[in-house]
Amino acid sequence: MPTYDYACDACDHRFELFQSITAAPKRTCPECGRRKLRRLIGPGAAIVFKGSGFYKTDYRSESYKKAASSDGGSSAAATAAGAGGDSSKANGKSETAAKPAAKKSS
Repeated sequence: MPTYDYACDACDHRFELFQSITAAPKRTCPECGRRKLRRLIGPGAAIVFKGSGFYKTDYRSESYKKAASSDGGSSAAATAAGAGGDSSKANGKSETAAKPAAKKSS
């Protein structure tokens, strides 16, 4: 449901009214009671950001920030290593040999 702006031509009272699209426009001013109220033409339905500013990290939790910062550093290092042209890693070979897990004695 949209918010409409109204202005009274008799007393210059201005206000916003939250009403259905199919509802008839109001005609009586809530301040002076005269039937000089008119609906104003606005910029349309849009998001209005009021305040000092909005950032993508404003509502993130501390655990998310920690995970993102640790993930960001490791992905940058992996990208740099991949772009370095190390032939053993490019061929899918690892420099460390796989070791079998040690068996526990009962």
